[in-house]
Amino acid sequence: MISQTDAERCAIDFLMAEWELSEAERDWFIVVKSRAIPDSWWYFVEIAIKDLPDKWVIQVFEDGECDPCYTFNSPFAESEKMSQLEILPQRLVTALKEERSGYI
Repeated sequence: MISQTDAERCAIDFLMAEWELSEAERDWFIVVKSRAIPDSWWYFVEIAIKDLPDKWVIQVFEDGECDPCYTFNSPFAESEKMSQLEILPQRLVTALKEERSGYI
């Protein structure tokens, strides 16, 4: 089984690929929480963007693969989807706007 640190890295790598983000945008992501599921072979990894309440919850399997059916949570309503995005790089703004609009 991969380590918890590796699971966290895999989850961020997955998001980077999902939204076609550059390495420069990686520094905006933080792991909020991660944990192994007892008696199982996978991790839950919660990822956010620094200083924002939005977060992704990604299931990472023992081989480092991520479940493409991740969960995105945001406190912002559809009418607020541009809230607090002024300081972010444009690609992250696009990703958050899409996620907040129910992209998946």
